[in-house]
Amino acid sequence: MDDIQNITQGMHELKFGEMAGSFPQEIIQEILIRLPVKSLIKCTCVCKTWKSMIINPSFIRTHVSPAVQFVNQNDIHLLLHRVFGLQMTTFFGQTVMYKVNDEVLSVHYDNQAFDHYSKIEFPIATQGKKHNSYIRVVGICDGLFCLADDMFRYCYNFFIWNPAIRKLVTIPWPNVRFDTHAGYDASIGFGFDAMTNNYKVVRVVTLLDQRGTPTLAEVYSLATGTWTSLGCVSPTCLTDGRASSVFFNGVLHWPVFCKTNGDLYYFILTFHLGKEVFRKMPMPKIIKWKFDLGMQLSVSDNRKSIALFTMDNRFEDSFLEIWVMKEYGIKESWTKLITLGPQVPERLLPRALCFRKSGEVLVLLADKSRQELVSLDLESKQFKNLGISGYQYCNVGFYKESLLLLDKSDAESY
Repeated sequence: MDDIQNITQGMHELKFGEMAGSFPQEIIQEILIRLPVKSLIKCTCVCKTWKSMIINPSFIRTHVSPAVQFVNQNDIHLLLHRVFGLQMTTFFGQTVMYKVNDEVLSVHYDNQAFDHYSKIEFPIATQGKKHNSYIRVVGICDGLFCLADDMFRYCYNFFIWNPAIRKLVTIPWPNVRFDTHAGYDASIGFGFDAMTNNYKVVRVVTLLDQRGTPTLAEVYSLATGTWTSLGCVSPTCLTDGRASSVFFNGVLHWPVFCKTNGDLYYFILTFHLGKEVFRKMPMPKIIKWKFDLGMQLSVSDNRKSIALFTMDNRFEDSFLEIWVMKEYGIKESWTKLITLGPQVPERLLPRALCFRKSGEVLVLLADKSRQELVSLDLESKQFKNLGISGYQYCNVGFYKESLLLLDKSDAESY
């Protein structure tokens, strides 16, 4: 059954024809579970029985399972969030983006050609509520996006969004805000708690105007629709602005730093979404604290551990390093794969974004006016141009379509 319309029509006839009594509902479900999202949405209009089956939480959870092979969806795609025509100014020492000409979300196949799969439109509801020039993608998990309107101002508009079924949940304001705790730096993570079948947003906030700059944490539960305070984070740490997080193996990871006896050092702060416990994971010993050292975490090339990208922007000896923890949780397994400098005099330092399934790394090459996206072969150290350039900001995430939020009565449709 290659044609999905034929599948739907044929099943409709079986359901209501003389063979309906001999066609088990379990077989119908086995066929439906293998259809892509857009086809399943159409199938909800066939009859009440199918709709009830498809919007059932158990069906939705099974459909997103990696064990299920969907028609026309055999792998996870890569999503690009690009911003064009960005204008910036400095306001009270902080960079503020005040004009965006174009903002694009596009999905691409993770193949050699990096073929375009689809374009995604931001929901209108987020545009009317935002205070910053654009909304950033905090994380993507099982086809759900966590969006945050907090790029360069203290704003508290957060959303969980499923573009495949055009549904959006507006998250209530968190408990830790400027009006309640004064100045802060906040980092956000988003992932799935397999112990309770729940999606959670975790916010780690370092208070800047209090003695000792304590770091607090709070977690939002999609199931309950509420924030819960976790108190002070232990182990003690400081967040580095809006540092990116990575979700892997049921655990969120952030690059953070700590001050001990006057010395600053880095480590990875982890948070188990099921147990709701923070722990410390060491970074490579050779990495020393520097004020302008940039860090980003990623899932490793074999999807069995994590990777670390470090970037030193000092002009005289700038570099990009790519590290992989070969065995997850084993500090001795940290391995440096490559060190790169500026590629030519007129270019700035490359910025690594994420590993591809081929083992190559998506990298941004930039000059003063624009950036272009390339794929780096770590063995040959060669860059392959992917034909995407001309923007001032880019972020990448893994994406696959899902039915999540379809059963949420409080999710806004658009």
